[in-house]
Formats: sequence, C-alpha cells, structure tokens
Amino acid sequence: MQIKELGHVVLYVSDLERSANFYRDTLGFPEIIRSHSFAIFSGGRTHHELLLIEVEGSPEQKSIPKPGLYHIGFKIGDSPEDAQKAFRELKEKDVQIVGTGDHTVTHSIYILDPDGNELELYADVSDEWKKNPKSVMAAVKPLDLN
Repeated sequence: MQIKELGHVVLYVSDLERSANFYRDTLGFPEIIRSHSFAIFSGGRTHHELLLIEVEGSPEQKSIPKPGLYHIGFKIGDSPEDAQKAFRELKEKDVQIVGTGDHTVTHSIYILDPDGNELELYADVSDEWKKNPKSVMAAVKPLDLN
C-alpha cells in the first residue's frame, strides 16, 4: 500500500457558521454544501478537502466529541480492490482498524495511528461527485473487506 495524496481533513467545530464563514470568506475556500450541522469545501481536485462538523462537546460530556481534529483522509487508490488489498496489509501488520465504510464515492478503512489519531485510508470508487457534489453526503453503507 502507498499513500497517493492527502485527501481531506475533518474538523469538529463549536460554531459551524463562524468556522464555515472563516474558511469561505477569509481564506477563500470554495464551499460546496452547508447544512445545519456540517459544511463541505473543495477546490475541485477531489470530492472534499475539508469537512466541518458542528459539535457541542465539553470536557464533562465524554461521549460527545470536542472541537478539534476528527480524522485525516489519505487516498490509497482508485478501485475497490485497492481498498481490499490495503485492508489485508493492515491486518497482517496488526494495525488497529476501527471501522470501514462504503461512502458511495469511496471505500474507506478507519485506523488509529500509534498515538490514537484516527486516519481514513480510502480508495475512490466513483466519480459521481463530479456530476453531483451532494453525492459525498450519501448515507454510509456497511463495507465488508474480509
């Protein structure tokens, strides 16, 4: 397996409007979609380079995420077979896999690095996002890579 490119960063934010406006208006990042709880940005290179998710976490609420990094996505390929191959390699190397998901446009494997940071390793499996940017928000389906 080899990382092909840094795909995206997902941040938990405390105030979606403030953060989304900052990335759009201050930094000039093209906004693709905004809802009441998330905003997606892309310069057009890929389906999304930045995803902001609003959370209301506090230190006392351990089950609710706090503002900060959720995960970093790394592109590892362009086919379902690339995701399957990576999954097998990760299992062989005893990497902690915390989940998988079929995101319609990608097949993803979620792992933890040695410090517990979550990483998404994904293979693009559809270019539907080029015709319909909202396809990135399709419901996540189960993905069995065994």
